[in-house]
Amino acid sequence: MLEQMELRRWSEIHRWSSEEFENLVVQSNPKVAVFDCDGTLWGGDAGTGFMEWSIEQGLVSRSTSDWIDTRHRSYRAGHVSEEAICGEMVQIYAGLREQELREAAARHFSEFVKPRIFAEMKSLVAALQKSGAAIWAVSSTNKWVVAEGVREFGIPEERVVAAEVRVENGIITSSLVDVPTDEGKAVALRRIGLPQPDAVFGNSIHDLAMLDMARDAFPVNPSTALLQAAAARGWGYFLPKSADETESAIGGE
Repeated sequence: MLEQMELRRWSEIHRWSSEEFENLVVQSNPKVAVFDCDGTLWGGDAGTGFMEWSIEQGLVSRSTSDWIDTRHRSYRAGHVSEEAICGEMVQIYAGLREQELREAAARHFSEFVKPRIFAEMKSLVAALQKSGAAIWAVSSTNKWVVAEGVREFGIPEERVVAAEVRVENGIITSSLVDVPTDEGKAVALRRIGLPQPDAVFGNSIHDLAMLDMARDAFPVNPSTALLQAAAARGWGYFLPKSADETESAIGGE
């Protein structure tokens, strides 16, 4: 009986149309809006995509690429945590010049991720910026890729919170600065002085903690787990037109 009630409640969750979604958000008049990135602003997993591409480009050693491949397989099998793998996917670049990584991130995003930007989300961010809202991006994908990506949305790097390591004298280290995922996203928002953002947008269960802290939560392109959580909380959701043409984000979110 309980399972039937859950299924019925899940099936009744409201899916917003594009026009309804943008009107709902804009009319809520948020002063601060926080967006997850992979799967929310664009389709797919830019973090894993960049890691695999950078390995193919020879940016990391063979031994490091073999190690992270093994770790990522263990992550997909459920033996390595989301927080651990997202941190390690940044640490593998230790010893490289940061400028080299920034240039690589720009090339990768332009070629592989930019075509997957959700047009409706770009329009929404522009509308919010026009209304004077402060826009933040929070992601567990590496900051080089995220900063490059949200540049397309007019979001400055100083409003990006993402997986990051320390850089000393232009050289990347393995010392972690932040890995915002799950509760870590909420912790990061509180740390920067945003204990209750007006609006939060996310696509996966790893965004739930920051969605829960928002005045208004807006699931976008939700995973099955997030859709279940949204149903339990009485939230609606939005599915961008091109979302079903891209792979769901797995890691980096």
